[in-house]
Amino acid sequence: MKKVKEEAAAEAVESKEEGKAAMTFEEALARLEEIVRALESGSAPLDESLALFEEGVGLVKLCNARLDTAEQKVKLLIPNPDGTAEERDMPPMT
Repeated sequence: MKKVKEEAAAEAVESKEEGKAAMTFEEALARLEEIVRALESGSAPLDESLALFEEGVGLVKLCNARLDTAEQKVKLLIPNPDGTAEERDMPPMT
């Protein structure tokens, strides 16, 4: 019986992770804002607060990864004296 419960818990975590990966940046950010409001209200029990915190950490990582990917795709258009534009990679932000 214990093994069945452990397998079910592992499947639930895996399913949750797949769901996060399918989220858009905007969906993840909206959910993160919901989590912050819930945690700031202080009305959730400790176990629920910890679960929300863990979910929030995962969403922060997801949002950061999506932003990093977007940043790598952004190009700068630099005007040339002859009126044409030159495309360059955006320098990393520090």
